[in-house]
Amino acid sequence: MPIKIPDSLPARATLEGENIFVMTEYRAIHQDVRPLSLLILNLMPTKIVTETQLLRKLSNSPLQVEVELLQTSSHTSHNTDASHLRSFYTTIDSIWDRNFDGMIITGAPVENLDFHDVDYWPELCRIMDWTRTHVHSTLHICWGAQAGLYFHYGIPKYSLPQKLFGVFPHRAVKPRSPLFRGFDDIFYVPHSRYTANRVEDILNRPELELLAVSEEAGVFAVKSEDNRRFFITGHPEYDPDTLANEYFRDVNRGLDIAVPANYFPDDDPTKAPVVRWRSAAQLFYTNWLNYYVYQTTPYDLTTLGS
Repeated sequence: MPIKIPDSLPARATLEGENIFVMTEYRAIHQDVRPLSLLILNLMPTKIVTETQLLRKLSNSPLQVEVELLQTSSHTSHNTDASHLRSFYTTIDSIWDRNFDGMIITGAPVENLDFHDVDYWPELCRIMDWTRTHVHSTLHICWGAQAGLYFHYGIPKYSLPQKLFGVFPHRAVKPRSPLFRGFDDIFYVPHSRYTANRVEDILNRPELELLAVSEEAGVFAVKSEDNRRFFITGHPEYDPDTLANEYFRDVNRGLDIAVPANYFPDDDPTKAPVVRWRSAAQLFYTNWLNYYVYQTTPYDLTTLGS
């Protein structure tokens, strides 16, 4: 996919090293097409890692996509260099009058907090409200999905007895949904969270459609009936070593953490993880971008919300 990002963004060198087509700004402006405009609200502390993971998954399509990065202004990131944020990130006030074809709202490691106790919750609510009239299709991930379901539909999250941690099998409840076009009957997705949404809460809202579930991980994919909002509770974009890094980090901190399920061969952390979610992850992001952004977004974005 000719994905257009700033030439000096750290993700560019990583993606080009993986033989992923990254378009320069010079080449983009000489193509007579309107690129899709995609905004990523990155709430993760390790922002460069998350940028690269998402851009990798948005990279397998003939569509030209121009990506911009958004951060909250009411929270100070302590895990990403300030110069990186100044160079590549914007805030909602700077783009308030603009419109976007698509948007991704990432997860955040705050699921044990009540939504209203998160320091940037008022700003996040303001951003999610803004998406109603300024974004054609918004994809919410993990805690971002729980936050979106609560904000838009009043659906609560529930604490789990222990951390849901590993790679779990899933099935599509509606296999004919374009979002799961081309998927196997069983597909795998990484999860890493302490809270969950409940199936009955989703089914009780006629504005929502339950699309995919897991016997072990519960609700996975939900969308609004008008296809404007999508919610996934896992992390299909994760790298092969993401769960391993998280596991060893917690072990080194002396935390009581279980080995991630269905991840290390024989549950042996000394062995390299087995990746069984990569193809489904790629297909998921490609399907969302194609069927729910490109195929349906208005050519004139100023008509959004009208």
